[in-house]
Amino acid sequence: MPNLYPALERQEVVVHTPRHARSLAELEESEVESVATVLHARRRTADAEGFPYVQVVLNEGRAAGSSLPHSHSQLFWLREPPPAVREELPRLEASSCGVCEVLRHEQLEVAFRGDAVMLAAPAGRAPYELVIAPRQHAAEPKEESLVDAALLLRDAIRRLRGVEGPVPLNAWLHTGGHWHLELVPRLTVFAGLELGAEIYVNSLPPEEAADRLRA
Repeated sequence: MPNLYPALERQEVVVHTPRHARSLAELEESEVESVATVLHARRRTADAEGFPYVQVVLNEGRAAGSSLPHSHSQLFWLREPPPAVREELPRLEASSCGVCEVLRHEQLEVAFRGDAVMLAAPAGRAPYELVIAPRQHAAEPKEESLVDAALLLRDAIRRLRGVEGPVPLNAWLHTGGHWHLELVPRLTVFAGLELGAEIYVNSLPPEEAADRLRA
């Protein structure tokens, strides 16, 4: 298959557990810790080999692009940050950080672990969209911080399942600005307005999403 994005030169798959599990939500704490440790190590290896950016993604469910029923994540080794990440970087040059601004919405906080916080996205593209980020501004996660964030991601999926059942979802890691994880459940279909104008219609207020997930 031709590579339509020249900066992408390598792809890796991390199988989360040797036992059959369909979702990160089904993993034990020790298994999540192992996954986060491997992801951190592979990102460091990529950097040492001259790949300055690694896009880490989690797809669960066929509607979210997953081609394997076994829980896994993917790493895409890139020669440059992707467009979505580059859009976040100018905010730092203007002494403004979008993630720091999100963290100030205390009423949207759902849970925390260590320095990592899970919040309902204040301008989510879909119902129950979540952001997981450290309270302290940092461009790259340390291993222990990534472990905390991964465990919060497992918690987020479990909470989402408690409210909506097992739903397709996508999650990914952004670094370089204020590093964070984003989780987008596939509870709605992105149509022409969303794809053509990047105007997202979300009928669930973030405050209500946070309340439901806390419960």
